[in-house]
Amino acid sequence: MIIQESLSVPLAEGTSLHLRHIYHEQKAGPIVLFLHGAIENGKIFYTESNKGLAPYMALNGFRCFVLDLRGRGGSLPIIGAGHDYGQTESILEDVPAALAFINQFTGKKPQFWVAHSWGGVIMNSVFARFPDEIENVDACVYFGSKRSLYNNHPEKLLKANLLWYWLAHHYSKKYGYLPARELKWGSDNETVKSHSQSVQWAKKLPWVDSDDNFDYAKALESKVLPPTLHIAGVKDKALAQPIDIKMFIKESGIGVQSLNIYGKRYGHAHNYGHIDMLTHPKAQGDQFKDLLKWFELHRK
Repeated sequence: MIIQESLSVPLAEGTSLHLRHIYHEQKAGPIVLFLHGAIENGKIFYTESNKGLAPYMALNGFRCFVLDLRGRGGSLPIIGAGHDYGQTESILEDVPAALAFINQFTGKKPQFWVAHSWGGVIMNSVFARFPDEIENVDACVYFGSKRSLYNNHPEKLLKANLLWYWLAHHYSKKYGYLPARELKWGSDNETVKSHSQSVQWAKKLPWVDSDDNFDYAKALESKVLPPTLHIAGVKDKALAQPIDIKMFIKESGIGVQSLNIYGKRYGHAHNYGHIDMLTHPKAQGDQFKDLLKWFELHRK
């Protein structure tokens, strides 16, 4: 039987992070940390009726902890006008706080890390800032994760250049935050700072923090990161084409990294896109199965 429970990770100034703990009542295997991307929350990985990647992994014996970054999902307070945190705080405060909580709750740090989209950038940024964490992680799997957008597909020009780079600034200025959920752009909202910082990196500008000029690319160039499987979908034309992922791999250290592309022409059951690579029912027989193989291959 799969069990789900919500856990609260306290932060300073009356804020808290939400962790969804998903596990099998009779199996207590390796611990996994999940991290969502921009204009998302942790529900990209699960439903309360036990659909999605995290319940699938729990069924296979993993103890899953799905993080909602500050203000998203079940984290409190929800994003609103005037909230001044961004991706720097996600890297320096949110993820470290979740790791410390999981360690205290279970007696262990997560053995595996899983991310979707921008979550992979945040995770590798954590490795850059806190290189001691590398030794705690056996392997990672990133679904559709890229930092900068190198492709020039027309859909990218619409979703990134027009909506994300330009129109989103208009809404952020009007409301004091980006109301992506109300606009039906995604499942959650973004602060002005988190949106602005993600735009900077997505535009092929240097992988440098706008708060303190920390150079993530330089910090990682000689680091051996945990073995990482990158997953791309053939229908993901705008947000994570293979060229975008390959450039992210190139600047993410010198460890083992592999890229798999999922679609019918590669022998898979569905032509996957940026979102349904995690939500389509057929994913269990394709990328979810390969994730388990990757973790087993690199498990210490």
